[in-house]
Amino acid sequence: MQQVIALKDGQPVFLSLPAPGEEVLPSVIWGDFAYLLTPAFWAAQSWMAAVDRPAQFGLGDTLAEEVVACLLGGYGAPAEVGLAAYDRVRAHLRSFGPALSLDTAEELLTRPLQVRGRSIRYRFAKQRARYLHACLVGLLNIQEDQLGDRELRDSLCTLPGVGPKTASWVVRNRRDSDQVAILDVHIVRACCEIGVFPARANPAVDYHGLEERYLSFSHAIGVRASVLDAVMWKIMRSISLKSLKQLRRDKNRGFFLR
Repeated sequence: MQQVIALKDGQPVFLSLPAPGEEVLPSVIWGDFAYLLTPAFWAAQSWMAAVDRPAQFGLGDTLAEEVVACLLGGYGAPAEVGLAAYDRVRAHLRSFGPALSLDTAEELLTRPLQVRGRSIRYRFAKQRARYLHACLVGLLNIQEDQLGDRELRDSLCTLPGVGPKTASWVVRNRRDSDQVAILDVHIVRACCEIGVFPARANPAVDYHGLEERYLSFSHAIGVRASVLDAVMWKIMRSISLKSLKQLRRDKNRGFFLR
């Protein structure tokens, strides 16, 4: 057995994990929780994150706001830039109502954003403006309160520019859901490292199959899928590909954290 220790309100709390050589899934061993990016590492990090602060996911107060946030924070938009664009669009919607003309959407996204004291242009502004306008129209036909988590995800996938990753992100945030997975590049990279996904896993080819693997893994390590996703995203986002290669070399040499 392995024992992880954390502090909660100044008092030690403990998490017991299986021995490093035991399997968490077929052909996937737990590993040492002190080794970066092992299943035990992710179980420990997720547990400590939950001890430190309960997970909070929502970015908007309505389904429309959440769709705007996740659409603008998608491919090609660093998190800080996506949030800056979302704040601008949300402020407009709250001032002028839920409708957004294409011209107004383009103006909101093409105007430079202020991010950490820098003036930055939002990438794919005209394309995202078209998606944004069409999504807000299409949302009028989605009855959120009549749909389960996966049904809502499938309905959102019918909106222009919204694929299963973005739709899952919306559902996770709106429902605090553990029934879907947000398979962005960081989550895929983490799951490939531990062998949960094959080395060249591609969500564009088999999103639902990989999602089932991810959900099975989160269940096997005793962590909520939504919490694991957030922890993986935060940590993997901070690790460059160069650093990841170095971590692999260090792991092979037996280097680890204590």
